[in-house]
Amino acid sequence: MRRALVMAGCLLLGSAALSGVAAEDSYPARPVTFIVPWGPGGGADQLARVAGKLMEQELKVSFPVINVPGATGQTGLTKLVTGPADGYTIEVMTGDTFALFTAANARFKIDQLVPLGIMIQQPSGFFVKADSPWKDWADVEAAARKAPLRVAVTGFGSPDDFTVNYFRNKGLKLESVPFAEPGLRYSSVIGGQSDLVYEQAGDIRSFLDGKQIRPVLFFSDKPFVAYPDIPYSEKLGYDVKLPQFRVIIAKAGTSPDQVKVLAEAVRKVGTDPEFNAYLKQQLGEPQSFVPADQAIAYMNKWLGEASSLSAASKAKQ
Repeated sequence: MRRALVMAGCLLLGSAALSGVAAEDSYPARPVTFIVPWGPGGGADQLARVAGKLMEQELKVSFPVINVPGATGQTGLTKLVTGPADGYTIEVMTGDTFALFTAANARFKIDQLVPLGIMIQQPSGFFVKADSPWKDWADVEAAARKAPLRVAVTGFGSPDDFTVNYFRNKGLKLESVPFAEPGLRYSSVIGGQSDLVYEQAGDIRSFLDGKQIRPVLFFSDKPFVAYPDIPYSEKLGYDVKLPQFRVIIAKAGTSPDQVKVLAEAVRKVGTDPEFNAYLKQQLGEPQSFVPADQAIAYMNKWLGEASSLSAASKAKQ
């Protein structure tokens, strides 16, 4: 009897072990952590929550969002690249963080990442308080040639900061004031902690719709469809038009099979009607989505443009 019980126990343990292996082979077998390297409420946070919800429906596991703000997104990125490449952690990386890769002593390299899909592209711009005495960009330009103006940015070394420095080298007395928390950055121009804010219209849409903030200049090579009367940089002769983008990434070294599963789920998100409605609400480019197999080419091109803007922002006029 004792021998029979031992044998039965071994069989049960062996069966449990085999079923565990089978469950793990069915990827994903447990929740996938979704890192947002910024505080709650910003564009990256909104994207992760919309995309995570749709990926949950596709892959039948949860995608809990965790906010890990700090150092222009580098704190969250550190969490990703120092963790295991096991397919159970992904992140939204923004252009703000990616621009830091242009530095000679950059902490991160593009080969540490695996892009799963670029989800949104948006033109950036300068915005002022709705009742600002500066009615248009010409007023801002004239004021900035006489006295310093504070510009709320995500952080030093970001596209925001590059752009501020670019204009300073054009003779405008603009000064970057970093706000890591999106909500504080958005409201700083209303509360008087900054004179302008560098942002994307979709991220501050509630402030725009509420007539609290208004745009004075967009950085683009064409008019912004949502605000066709607002001037854009190329028309005014300014060589600055680096768009914001947000890409979902995994850590390099993640199993190709797992990357394939995640990338396909991300592709389905990018073409989902609910996600397209989100893009429209965010005033993103209609053709924002770039699939995984084309994302590296896009990112390398963007990084080249960021490097050029960084160099121009340092050049002596």
